[in-house]
Amino acid sequence: MIQKKEPFLVNRLKSVGYAFKGMLVLIKTEASIKSQLFIALVVTVAGFYFDISKTEWMAQLIMIGMVLSIEGVNTAIENIADFIHPEYHKQIGLIKDIAAGAVFLASIIAMIIAGIIYIPKIF
Repeated sequence: MIQKKEPFLVNRLKSVGYAFKGMLVLIKTEASIKSQLFIALVVTVAGFYFDISKTEWMAQLIMIGMVLSIEGVNTAIENIADFIHPEYHKQIGLIKDIAAGAVFLASIIAMIIAGIIYIPKIF
């Protein structure tokens, strides 16, 4: 029996629903995402307070999105690794460290960009 394919729009709406569910799970369960969302809120308020330019807003929003997205991917990698090999394993540890390193790298770049934007405005 051939299963009837869903219409494109229905399929896309379901995909958005799954993505939204995943985002909520990430926000509810991951302390690092909560911390990063707090930092995102602080720099967003700072952006309005210091009346940053459109270009500065774009850089700031790109970095917020990048850090949060990479943190989500890092969480997924950690969960997959723990599912596949629940006990400690050197190679799984390395994989998790590399994923965490990607978040760290994006966070460092985000802090540099924030410094470029806000240090001249503060001093």
